[in-house]
Amino acid sequence: MTNYSENLERHLTQENPVLLGAARSFEELDNIARELGLIDPEYASAGQISWWPVISVLGTFSAGKSTFINHLLQARIQRTGNQAVDDKFTVLSYSDDVESRTLPGIALDADPRFPFFQISKEIDQVLQGEGDRINAYLQLKTCNSPFLKGKIIIDSPGFDADPQRDAVLAITKHIIDISDLVLVFFDARHPEPGAMKDTLRYLVTETIKRHDSNKFLFILNQMDTTAREDNPEEVVAAWHRALAESGLVTGRFYTIFSPDVSVPIADETLRQRYLQRRDRDWAEINARIQQLEIERSYRILGTLERLVEEFQDVALPEIEKVFKTYRKRLIRTDCATFLPVLGAAGYGMVEFVPLEPNLLVMAGSGVLIGLLLLWSRVHIVLSVIFAAFGVRTLKKRQKALNIRWDMVRGFRANAMPWPFFRKPGLMGWSRRCEIQLSAIRQRCKESIQSLNDLYTNPSGRPETGRPVETVSPLAIECAAEPVPGIPNEVEPGPEPPRELPTPPERESP
Repeated sequence: MTNYSENLERHLTQENPVLLGAARSFEELDNIARELGLIDPEYASAGQISWWPVISVLGTFSAGKSTFINHLLQARIQRTGNQAVDDKFTVLSYSDDVESRTLPGIALDADPRFPFFQISKEIDQVLQGEGDRINAYLQLKTCNSPFLKGKIIIDSPGFDADPQRDAVLAITKHIIDISDLVLVFFDARHPEPGAMKDTLRYLVTETIKRHDSNKFLFILNQMDTTAREDNPEEVVAAWHRALAESGLVTGRFYTIFSPDVSVPIADETLRQRYLQRRDRDWAEINARIQQLEIERSYRILGTLERLVEEFQDVALPEIEKVFKTYRKRLIRTDCATFLPVLGAAGYGMVEFVPLEPNLLVMAGSGVLIGLLLLWSRVHIVLSVIFAAFGVRTLKKRQKALNIRWDMVRGFRANAMPWPFFRKPGLMGWSRRCEIQLSAIRQRCKESIQSLNDLYTNPSGRPETGRPVETVSPLAIECAAEPVPGIPNEVEPGPEPPRELPTPPERESP
């Protein structure tokens, strides 16, 4: 068990025992993947997701992201301005200290409890050497706001402030992957979004292909600035057309503005209309945030089930297909080159060696050994060439399939120069592995059913007699196995999510 898994189990035992079994299933899946060579020995699949609800705020600069966060937390934690005021991704976490502190990015990169654990390695893969500059990309801020208890908020720099940096795009993709809710902000003061095609491409076009595209909320902020022309419908329609050009033909915009910095609206009727529309959309965003605690359990179990499916039904068949091609090519070329070697050796022994028996044996053996060494050299060179073909094929497939398992690493673990000296198939794969994966899948389904029983009552029977809390099958196997350093009594979990502060009505001047 890795140190990350131990720390995660300790955390879940204290805060959410229902997911403790899921954490151990992640570790069981990783052990199988390590045997097959698909992951690094220190890699942890559970570390690629957040076990706390994560809300990420993305969008263009000057779209009001920081103002929205400040109002959400009821604290001036983020700097605001009409220009890009921050070029780092900021992770906001709760602290008991009233004073807010800003910690460097290494605090996130080195702590497995946060969803940026070892993110520097991913940055290095995209842009060599940039991983050492992790402090230039990330920072951690603490805040005493009760809203942050049990959840994490990630604020991004202006997305089009530096769109060419590959490292920034890599971090953005990572944030989207780990988030439970992604709030994408656009500025209503710029109703013509033609100059923001790159932003739309990254924030919209790539999202509609995802299996979790329902976690994206598109927010048109600072709508109060349209009150002078009284054309909010035209502004929304312009942005809808821009999204349609990027491929998103469904969905809606949430139109809001912050009461702390809103533009005064003199016409009372117009003002009430804007306030009603804002309050309605704020209420919907609030309701979605309150669902994150429930959605988190489903998301983690769904991620585990999807990882097993990608591993067994996608990654392994892809690797095996390429490996069979590699093995077949190598065997065919060996046969094609070995027969001429034998023929050349026999011809040399008959035609160019004196007929004395002792000299014939010695010279013939030397010629044969020399030819075999030459053939072995040719074989190794061909194996390297054929392996390179396989790696190139799998890299293309990895990008097309967009899965987390490293298929190239798994293929290289099998692509040895002499593959025909072992049984066909992938090394490490056995009937035992297949049974383990099937068991993980079954426990995931049963755990989801347990969550359904906790929140639904399809039969309509009276609630009396139902258990207050349902423990998932994934946690049953862990009940009798204590975690070192953790008492048997389970402490209460985190406080239920708090409602968003309702924006107060602003008095007209």
